[in-house]
Amino acid sequence: MGTPEFAVPCLRELLRTEEVAAVFTKPDKPKGRGNKMQPSPVKVFAQSHNIPVYEPRSLKSGEDAEKAYELLKNIAPDLIIVAAYGQILPEWILELPALSPKCINLHGSLLPKYRGAAPIERAVMEGETETGITAMVMAKGVDTGDMLLTEKTLIGIDETAFELRQRLSEIAAKTMLKTLDILKSGSLKRDIQIETDATFAPMIDKGLSLINFSDLSDTVHNVIRAVSGYGFLDGKRLKLFRTHKTNIPVKDGKPGQLISDNGLYINCGDYRLQILELQPEGGKRIKADDFLRGHKITSESVLRREQNE
Repeated sequence: MGTPEFAVPCLRELLRTEEVAAVFTKPDKPKGRGNKMQPSPVKVFAQSHNIPVYEPRSLKSGEDAEKAYELLKNIAPDLIIVAAYGQILPEWILELPALSPKCINLHGSLLPKYRGAAPIERAVMEGETETGITAMVMAKGVDTGDMLLTEKTLIGIDETAFELRQRLSEIAAKTMLKTLDILKSGSLKRDIQIETDATFAPMIDKGLSLINFSDLSDTVHNVIRAVSGYGFLDGKRLKLFRTHKTNIPVKDGKPGQLISDNGLYINCGDYRLQILELQPEGGKRIKADDFLRGHKITSESVLRREQNE
């Protein structure tokens, strides 16, 4: 069970080592300017390998849930593997498979830290230097089940959540295979999560990307690499996708002020950040050098929080 690109490596490795009876993923959804219906990456991969795909809108109630119940009963899985599915599994699914543990989830954090929908983005936003994958037993609560295996990795100082997610997806696949090998050997152990150590990673709100450049440069940098950032330059939105921390202190000038000095920089509350990739309103994502060739930067070039400020 999985939906985004993050889950594809797990499915790929399962196909290589196990018999995959079916794939459950979220239904197609509109995407892009034309709002054309697009299948999930997991669906695309599964269909290319002739695996039956099911896309219930809900597993909790309604006709889709009833159909899913009958399908899974008929499939009678030994084990269910979940990676970024995007739906909460009801208790009847958690109890259905034959093996123990019955449902294993590959979660993108070192539990019990960052339980929830956006563990990768939240870890980057909080400036964590380490994260990883936890193979866990699925339980009623959100990411509260026993831990089976963890794999750690360092987070680069300029690494974006997008880049980290790609790396973690491959680590998840390897963690899954190790977990299955230990399960087959009969030596799989469970570790209970310590509730007092738990932190939460709720879904990302678009408002998080609106930057307050009076904040410390670490804070601004972490938001940009986690969820991208933006402000308004001369009333038009300017998105920031990649920045680099510097040790250049802000002595004069306004927060959000752009500086052109052998590169493109922006003032924060303490230090300047170097802007590496950005996107003007109505334009494409470009390198800072390309932006400078088409835009004159002056002392009045300030990224603001309000469009008409």
